Amino acid sequence: MAATETYTVTGPDGDEDTVELPAGLVDLMAEQGEQPTRVVTDVLVQVMAQQAHAFAHHAEGEVPEDIREINETAEELFEERFGQSLEDALGHSH
Repeated sequence: MAATETYTVTGPDGDEDTVELPAGLVDLMAEQGEQPTRVVTDVLVQVMAQQAHAFAHHAEGEVPEDIREINETAEELFEERFGQSLEDALGHSH
């Protein structure tokens, strides 16, 4: 098994979880000078925004208001962080 790197995520209540990734993977994804933790949190924001999008736009039946609000906030946070809309990043809109 190749070497790994461990990253820790701390939640708003102080709970923590760690994830091990192959050493060098984060560096492959980083732009020059970008901190590894920023790369990991960028991916986290991307995945969470995509999941919120799926819950709000690709679910069967009526979507509850709280899920719509969660998705809207996720889209706003995505755009603030990456300077483009989630719709543009995903290549489709609703």
